[in-house]
This record gives sequence, structure tokens and C-alpha cells, in this order.
Amino acid sequence: MTDARAHTLAAVLAKGHLRLDEPVQLRSGAYSRDFLDAKRALASGDDLRVACEAIVALLADAGVTYDAVGGLTMGADQFAHGIAVVTGCDWFVVRKEAKGRGTNQLVEGAVLDADTRVVLLEDVVTTGGSMHQAYQRVVDLGAEVVAAVTLVDRGDDAAGFFADRSVPYLPLLTYRDLGIDPVVAPA
Repeated sequence: MTDARAHTLAAVLAKGHLRLDEPVQLRSGAYSRDFLDAKRALASGDDLRVACEAIVALLADAGVTYDAVGGLTMGADQFAHGIAVVTGCDWFVVRKEAKGRGTNQLVEGAVLDADTRVVLLEDVVTTGGSMHQAYQRVVDLGAEVVAAVTLVDRGDDAAGFFADRSVPYLPLLTYRDLGIDPVVAPA
């Protein structure tokens, strides 16, 4: 484990992991007693920078080259901005729904088109639903998704979606690293 990855794991465990007496429902509909708050875990600029450097190293080790990074707001925002600062690449965010005013765009930030190689980002993934939504919006603009990265994958469900599309799925950390039980998608 690299120093940056170990630092990020320590920050997530110390600042973003809560072990609850009663399970809570997650966005996916699944339940877990382990609540992960990556935004709180990486609210320090130093912790966020180190996590972004770890993600950049993960992508480099996988041989992924890219022009822009981003994903569905809010889970991707801090990483999109941080990686853009660390690398100089472009960043974007995908809205959950159009604002209904202004340019009414679903993707803000970098202009994505057929010449854009994109890395999708997310903070915590259970089933991958947010990443699936971001993937479709980015592909609809013509961009090429060259990888999908999450800070923490808390289950084993998301990888299949990307494997079916020949997109490398690269979790920086998994439930195994955190020593928590995997979350299984509801039937």
C-alpha cells in the first residue's frame, strides 16, 4: 500500500467511518451499520490533496490517460476539483437534473465531446447507481469513459457494470481495506 493510499485509509477510518448500533438505509436502498462520510473524512485540504494524489497514482499505475475528471454531484465534486489542481486536467460535474434556467446543461465545467477521454469519480459506491447515471450522461455527450474510480467501494456490485462496457473500474479502497462487511444491493 502506498503512503498516500495508507494516509487516505487512515483519514477515512478516523474521520469518516461511524459504526452504528442500528443499520441506516443507504442511497442504494441497502442497509448498513457502517456509515461512511468521505466528505467529512477529507474535509482537510491536506487529506483531500493526498487522496487525489493517490487516485492520480492509481490511474497512472493502470496506464489510464485522460483529459477530464468528474462525476455526479456531490460525490465526485471534491475529487474532480482536487485532481484538476494536482494534474492540470479539466474537471466537470454532472447535475442530477437540469436547473431549468440559464443554459439548462446537465454537465458543468469542461466541455465534453468525442475528443474527450473521461475518468468518472465517486466518493463512496455501494451499487454504483450514481456512477451509472454519470456514465450515461457523459456518453450521451460523445465523450469516451476510460476509467471509473471510487474512493471506497463498499460492496461487489458496481464492477460488473463497467466490465460489461470494457471500462476499468478502480476502487482506491474497498470494504476489505476498511475491515467492514460488504453491502449487498437489495433484491
